[in-house]
Amino acid sequence: MEYRVLGETDVKVSAITFGAWAIGGWMWGGADRNDAVRAIRAAYNEGVTSIDTAPIYGMGVSEEIVAEAISGIPRDKVQILTKFGMRWDVKEGDFVMKSKDNYGNEIDIYKLASKQSIIKECEDSLRRLKTDYIDLMQLHWPDVTTPISETMEAMEMLLQQGKIRAAGVCNYNVDQMKEANQTLKLASDQVSYSMIYRDIEQELVPYCIENKQSVIAYSPLQRGLLTGKIKPGHQFGEGDTREGNRFYTEDNIIKTNKFLDSIRPLAEVKSATLGQLVLRWTIDQPGITVALAGARNEEQAVQNARAINVKLSNEELLFISTKLKEHGF
Repeated sequence: MEYRVLGETDVKVSAITFGAWAIGGWMWGGADRNDAVRAIRAAYNEGVTSIDTAPIYGMGVSEEIVAEAISGIPRDKVQILTKFGMRWDVKEGDFVMKSKDNYGNEIDIYKLASKQSIIKECEDSLRRLKTDYIDLMQLHWPDVTTPISETMEAMEMLLQQGKIRAAGVCNYNVDQMKEANQTLKLASDQVSYSMIYRDIEQELVPYCIENKQSVIAYSPLQRGLLTGKIKPGHQFGEGDTREGNRFYTEDNIIKTNKFLDSIRPLAEVKSATLGQLVLRWTIDQPGITVALAGARNEEQAVQNARAINVKLSNEELLFISTKLKEHGF
C-alpha cells in the first residue's frame, strides 16, 4: 500500500481508503453487517488502514459497523474519517430531501453545520465509533443557513480539544474553500471524481495543489459503473438509488462500456481488473491524494486494495486519456 499525508497535517492515510457508504445500507439497497465487518478487516490486512464513513450512512449504522470491524486493531494503526452536517433527527437548517431509513421509515434530511450541531455530532460519532478521537472530521455538504466561519471555528475548537486530528470538507467549490481557509486551514476537500466525471480538474484541483490541500475522490468507480459489471438492462435492488442516477441511463451505460472495452486490453496486460485499473489511474492524477473504494464483501475489498499494485507509465496514462476523449468523456 502507499500512504499519503492529508494537506499540511500529520495525518497519513492509505491512498486507497475504504469507503463505508454502501455498508450503511442507505441509498444502496441494504448490506449484510457480517459481510461488511469482514470486508473492512480484509481491506486492513491488505494495507488499507483508512476508513471513510458518515453518520448519515444508515443513520449511524455505518459508523457502528466500522467500530466493530476495527475493534482489536491498535487505534493508532487505523485512521477514521467521518463527517457531520447531514441531520435526520432535527427540523432545522437547509432541507435536503425526504428519504427512508434502513427500516423503511420516512425521514427528512437537513444540512446543518452550526457550532452547537457540530459539537453534538462529534460526540455522537465518537460514541458510535467507540473512540476518543477522529482522524479527519469533514463537513458533509455546504450548509447555506450557517456562516462558513462559524463551522470552521467549531472545527478549530475540536482540534484544540484533541477530539479531531484534522479538519476537512466535502463538496466545497473553490470560493467556499477560500472563505473557509480564512478561518481555518483545511486539510482536504472530498469531492466526486472519476474517469468519466472530471469537472474538478478545471478549478478545484489546481487550487488545492497550490494551497497544499488534499483532494479525496469519492465515487472513483462511479458507484460501480466503471467496474464493467453493469450492463444495459441491469436490475437494481429495492432502495438502490443508482437506478435514477444520470450515469445509469441506458445510453450512458452503453457509452461507458464501449470506453471500458477499449482499455480492457491494458488491464489484461497488467493482470488487473478494470476496477483496479480505474482506481490506480485515479490516484495517479495530479492533486488526487486518496481514492475511496467501497466494498460489501471480502473479495471486493481485497480487489480494491490490490489496485495499488498496478503501475501505469506516462505512456499508458496518455493512452487512457486518448481513449476517454475518443469516447466523449
